[in-house]
Amino acid sequence: MSLDVAGQYRYPAPDIAWLDLHREQIVEPALPIVDAHHHIWNEPGKPYLLDEFLMDLDSGHNIVATVFAQCHYAYRERGPEHLRCVGETEAIEAVRTEALARRPQSHACAGIVGFADLLATETCLEEVLDAHVAASPEHFRGVRQSVARDSRFPDGIVLRPAPAGMLAEARFRRSLRRIAGRGLSFDAMLYHQQIPELTALARTVDEATIVLDHYGCPLGVGYYRDHPEETFAQWQRDIVELATCPNVHLKLGGLGMIITGADYHLGARPPSSTDLANAWRPYVEVALHAFGTQRCLFESNFPVDKAMFSYPVLWNAFKHLASGASPAEKGDLFMHNAARVYRLATATA
Repeated sequence: MSLDVAGQYRYPAPDIAWLDLHREQIVEPALPIVDAHHHIWNEPGKPYLLDEFLMDLDSGHNIVATVFAQCHYAYRERGPEHLRCVGETEAIEAVRTEALARRPQSHACAGIVGFADLLATETCLEEVLDAHVAASPEHFRGVRQSVARDSRFPDGIVLRPAPAGMLAEARFRRSLRRIAGRGLSFDAMLYHQQIPELTALARTVDEATIVLDHYGCPLGVGYYRDHPEETFAQWQRDIVELATCPNVHLKLGGLGMIITGADYHLGARPPSSTDLANAWRPYVEVALHAFGTQRCLFESNFPVDKAMFSYPVLWNAFKHLASGASPAEKGDLFMHNAARVYRLATATA
């Protein structure tokens, strides 16, 4: 990830001593969970490698499998430029193997979502996809490419802004069809202003399995911090329309990102799971009403969100939010949907 743009919104490093100021008893400890979105990285001053990840997996919840999401980790330092991203899949496949040896009860990185440039030539794209699959034949499951940009942040917000109109580009749509033809999913990383663009893409390439990350990133900084009602209303309208596309799934998580307005790290103590559930309930209610329990997936988005709350508190919050769901609905939200979307043989689907 490129974290040097718009420095005032850079992700803070997790403060473990501060996080430890609040501990909770685990809610429904036996409930099987697939963490549908996390990263492994070695960002300066805030590494989140296998040791750190396994500590979170061992913090009390029944994590049966996880899905790694692309974050520019361990790219190759030499060789053809378009193939350097395959280094991430190679590295995560090694992480997966070591994690399984150290913690066999949890299939960490059972699904791997890597990078491919959907604006590349057909030849380059096919070569990249072939290389990803060769690096992880049983676990490479999809592609993620950030298309995030917002008109109020022309220089980007943490991430560098993507070119305008990428989702409408004919080359992008042709590439998405090729990805879909291989049985791979596409994770969309964008900001809430762009949700209508994703809706148009999903309707045009309706054979593609599309997963929208982080609720579509409803922004809460700059102009948006001062206009939360307007932002929420726009996000709600656009999410409801997006949900009319049956090929789109929605990840419920990521609201601990500083760009969404999260600032729990400034408090004297970390938030409780009840605090989080109360803050997130309006988003979860809209999402579940629009998409239903069969097209929503809970995600940790760790370590990005770890500066704001701990792993056990996060999953407790999700369980509070799902407390009114039936056992079958909880099974979908916490495990089955992720297992289906990412074709995880290691989680009961």
